Amino acid sequence: MKYIIVGGGNSVYYLSRSLISKGNQVTVINRNQDECIQLARKLNAVVISGDASNISILDQAGASSADAIFVITLNDHDNLVICQIASLTFRIPKIFTLVDDPDNEEVFNQLGIQNVLSINRILTSLIEEKTGFSDATNLLSLAEGKVNFTKLELSSQSPVINKNLSDIQLPDNTLIAVILRNNTPIIPRGSTTLQEGDQLVVLNSPIEHSKIIRLLTGEK
Repeated sequence: MKYIIVGGGNSVYYLSRSLISKGNQVTVINRNQDECIQLARKLNAVVISGDASNISILDQAGASSADAIFVITLNDHDNLVICQIASLTFRIPKIFTLVDDPDNEEVFNQLGIQNVLSINRILTSLIEEKTGFSDATNLLSLAEGKVNFTKLELSSQSPVINKNLSDIQLPDNTLIAVILRNNTPIIPRGSTTLQEGDQLVVLNSPIEHSKIIRLLTGEK
């Protein structure tokens, strides 16, 4: 497999090393010439010093025949531009990128970039889960980020306590798949009444994620 990695720092080095160790061909694009020299010394990879938002640099890196590209600079705007060029100009099949601002995830998704990872969102979710600041835990993303599995626990402040499911207007593309009550799974029906302490496993689209949390837990 042929991979292109755009960015710098230790994350680029370790990702490159891991891919190379599995027999893949790796090309790194980095704006910092000193970093490029260090990477070239450490890695069995092609290292190009340049701006990946320049079409000629991506072309030089072999983007037209790449199987995937990892765009992991520290600037969301740069990442978006590079991803768009990789997608629209070179038709790279798999595009992976980072966003610094979690709110930008939806922008990337709307523009067709589905494999988007927000380190800050992940860290925030982990901290909230460990410290109990949130009643919602994102369990899993499926279909290249188009579907979320989320676990929600209903507290006494939840606006849906003592309501039947049939009386709750869920957002589109949302399904309560199972209810865990006293460690016993319940397959929900319209007549199922929600109780304090219920843990709900919800399938929903990322766009509806915040809305479903507000609806079921009352969080702002």
